[in-house]
Amino acid sequence: MADGQPGAMQAVSGGHDHSHAKLAARGRNWPGPWRKTPGRVFGTTLVRLYQLTLSGFIGNSCRHLPTCSEYAHEAIARHGLWAGGWMGLFRVSRCGPWGTHGIDRVPEELAPRYRWFTAWRYREVGRVGRTCDRG
Repeated sequence: MADGQPGAMQAVSGGHDHSHAKLAARGRNWPGPWRKTPGRVFGTTLVRLYQLTLSGFIGNSCRHLPTCSEYAHEAIARHGLWAGGWMGLFRVSRCGPWGTHGIDRVPEELAPRYRWFTAWRYREVGRVGRTCDRG
């Protein structure tokens, strides 16, 4: 069928170009730009170590998208080890059988009320919009 015409090869492959292979090579964690400070590198390395070792034994049981480890990786990369670590910890605590589910993205920027000395407020980051804000 491939007789040198431009559309001949497309007809053989079913009409699409298999460009989805590029998506699989990207990896599972957030690919965006982030400052490589020692705390962020340490935190994201711990999350990646978990993903490569323990995650396979625990199973694929996360009720959110992105998964809890992907969320923690992105939160640490975007907001640093302290804020991102707390956000990841509270996200894991929401992922139980009676917890939340669905799409839960890491915010690009945190509101001014989330200060380093008010760590308990990070539990509200993924729940804003679903429940009342308890300011």
